[in-house]
Amino acid sequence: MKKQKNWLWVLLFLGPSLLGFLVFIAFPILYSLVISFTDWNLLNPMKFIGIDNYASLLRDKNFWAALRNTGTFIIGYLPSVMILGLAIAILLNSKIKLKTFFRGIYFLPVVTSWVAVSLVWKWLLNGQYGLLNYFLSLIGIHGPSWLTDPRTAMFAIIITSVWKDIGFIMVLYLGGLQAISPSLYEAAEIDGASQWRQFWHVTLPGLRPTTFFVLMISLINSFQVFDQVNIMTGGGPGNATTVMVQNIYNSAFNFFEMGRASAMSWLLFLIIFAVSLVQMFGERRHK
Repeated sequence: MKKQKNWLWVLLFLGPSLLGFLVFIAFPILYSLVISFTDWNLLNPMKFIGIDNYASLLRDKNFWAALRNTGTFIIGYLPSVMILGLAIAILLNSKIKLKTFFRGIYFLPVVTSWVAVSLVWKWLLNGQYGLLNYFLSLIGIHGPSWLTDPRTAMFAIIITSVWKDIGFIMVLYLGGLQAISPSLYEAAEIDGASQWRQFWHVTLPGLRPTTFFVLMISLINSFQVFDQVNIMTGGGPGNATTVMVQNIYNSAFNFFEMGRASAMSWLLFLIIFAVSLVQMFGERRHK
């Protein structure tokens, strides 16, 4: 009887949240899987077509181009944000003045909306009157059209993304650094280890769990990059910055190909899931 009462209290408190999860998250996710096997434009009735959406995507050059652009973004973004975030965390974990103030300054972009950040950077990187090209002109350099040149557009997206996310990575690494016992550094110093050796043999091994967590969430977020691309370039010029989520968005809300967009979403999920499994397997092997 007592266990039943406990379950009633559990359902009473968790019921509203559980209901919201089922209605607004679980059901739409599962229903999108059903839609991925249909031809549906939101107006006409669904037409079941089996795996045709998946088969056509694997033959579609635009799909592979979007996947390649996503990979280019990840290759540029991931090491940059992790290395710079770690470097800033180490600096702000040392005994410097105003470090609390600087921590707040670096974290400020994290709590700023992507819309505001993207619009500001779109202005800064404007090829004609942008602030960056203005400063370059002062030293005799003619800056490129950052967002309208296929050679520099993705680089501009990467710069913006790193600037926005570096504060979040810094905070995670700060937590990892402060969890390392100071006695390890004292022992290394007594043994005559230089600052560089302490970094390689004490700091990096101590940050291994943090680095794995940072790598996992950053990689997953990288696969889902969208806001800055949609606002700053719209996937252009041409298809130079069309990433996976941008491609899904275009298929669903510009061309109303809901079945195709759903199939693309599930393929993206499978890619992220496979990459996450490889990372977790690799981490366990090195423990």
